[in-house]
Amino acid sequence: MKHIRNFCIIAHIDHGKSTLADRLLDFTGSVTEREKQDQLLDTMDLERERGITIKSHAIQMDYTYKGEQYVLNLIDTPGHVDFSYEVSRSIAACEGALLIVDAAQSIQAQTISNLYLALENDLEIIPVLNKIDLPSANPEEVTDDIVDLLGCDAEEVIPASAKTGLGVEEILEAIIERIPAPKGNPNDSLQALIFDSVYNPFRGVETYFRVINGSIKKGQNIKFIATGKDYYADEVGTLKLKRLPKREIKTGDVGYLITGIKDAREVKVGDTLTDAKNPTENIIEGFEDVKPMVFAGIYPVDTDDYEELRASMEKLQLNDASLVFTPESSAALGFGFRCGFLGMLHLEIIQERLEREFDMTVITTVPNVSYHAFTNKNPDEIVIVNNPSDLPDPSGLNRVEEPYIKASIITKSDYIGNVMSLCIEKRGQITNQNYLTPERVELNFDMPLSEIVFDFYDRLKTVSRGYASFDYHPIGMRESKLVRVDILLNAQPVDALSALIHADNAQTIGKKMCEKLRKLIPRQQFDIPIQAAIGAKIISRETIKALRKDVTAKCYGGDITRKRKLLEKQKKGKKRMRQVGNVEIPQSAFMAVLKLND
Repeated sequence: MKHIRNFCIIAHIDHGKSTLADRLLDFTGSVTEREKQDQLLDTMDLERERGITIKSHAIQMDYTYKGEQYVLNLIDTPGHVDFSYEVSRSIAACEGALLIVDAAQSIQAQTISNLYLALENDLEIIPVLNKIDLPSANPEEVTDDIVDLLGCDAEEVIPASAKTGLGVEEILEAIIERIPAPKGNPNDSLQALIFDSVYNPFRGVETYFRVINGSIKKGQNIKFIATGKDYYADEVGTLKLKRLPKREIKTGDVGYLITGIKDAREVKVGDTLTDAKNPTENIIEGFEDVKPMVFAGIYPVDTDDYEELRASMEKLQLNDASLVFTPESSAALGFGFRCGFLGMLHLEIIQERLEREFDMTVITTVPNVSYHAFTNKNPDEIVIVNNPSDLPDPSGLNRVEEPYIKASIITKSDYIGNVMSLCIEKRGQITNQNYLTPERVELNFDMPLSEIVFDFYDRLKTVSRGYASFDYHPIGMRESKLVRVDILLNAQPVDALSALIHADNAQTIGKKMCEKLRKLIPRQQFDIPIQAAIGAKIISRETIKALRKDVTAKCYGGDITRKRKLLEKQKKGKKRMRQVGNVEIPQSAFMAVLKLND
């Protein structure tokens, strides 16, 4: 065990995490010349294009230092705030972390949030100053920021460049010297932490784990504590670039397990693995079921593709157990699914993967969050509202609670005013303001999650000219004065455009929605009224004027009554048409509701 080191890399998006992982693999000889490529651990096309890590990976490297052979397990973590639970489990499987800070961009919100996670788990932090070869790098100033944040010495910060490979040897030395070897009792019954799982179409779910006590052998009966199910260990092994089967994985090491499980939902990240015959008494703390934060309806463009969409969603769920969906139908869009996502990036990724991997073009409705409603009939019973149409009748409603988050925003001090006014507009309450340096400030707000679901991130980048970084975590439910705003087209409610909105903003948002839809819905042969309503009360109205045929064109000369007769006849036809007429809503109208401020 004293020759094993388990570590992860924590960094903000685009600070060079994947590139540094590539250099470590090159330097330790873990990849051959043929296997080399940029962002080696990012396997999806989407990850490469966007430069983000969506799915965490783990890889084992062998390195000889001072004549002794060491095994280094790198447990990669996703960079985005949506996947913070996965990050927390990866961190729990390690003894140390490389904290990477971009020498040109300095410390960002995600860096601080993941750093606190690592410190809570008592990890040894090795600060790395990356991208020092850039012309815009500012190494002295950023080193001072890191020293202030961590309270370490300036000599402990390793200057490096993941692009050129500078400083990689020093990083490997620091990993061996500074990160403690794993502790654990090899003679105890098996206790292992699951930090990830991957779906293999031929062999079922591959479970990635870190052994804390005991050891895991091929052919052993394994028990998953959260689901309470037993399985037979078909294969265990270590995670090199390719899977390497072994007879046994011992205490402190990281490996994979194949049991032939076909349903990804049975393997829960953060669960404890143990021996079925001699189970462990100690369950690893911190396990929780992944809870979706954002809900949206996904519908096929053509209703005949419903079954095909269901099959595509089920296949996606095999790869991504955090995707939750239930069938639902909408009067405007036909049959589809109500899906739960970890956040807005997760929603985008799922939508993109449906289009790329399964050729499914889908309509996504307005995303919303999950509310708790309480009725007067039994005020203690929670009614969970994932869809605005599930909200009980306003006359019998006691109160509604909505999820709140603690948001942390780091920005340049020049943009404090802009950021504050944006957050206050989104019903945020400032709780703390902290100057990290004279130039950079950290702002903390308590905000409703529903306000950041739409366009908050884009607008934050706009008001701060791209300088603000943002991170959040949920802090529970709070009572709110919410109303359901319905949109009526030609006096028919369009359920897919309903939204739960705070009572103070309902009038403004209803008006904006009506104006936006008036521009986007094509004109018909009859007048179309667009109305926003709360219950039976109309709060805003716009009219799409009819396209008119000039029926009086052929009528020249003679009495005015001849023209009037033709116009009256047209009027009757339009009235009849309005009663039977159908209004088609283009996909752009659903998307436009999200971008009301453009």
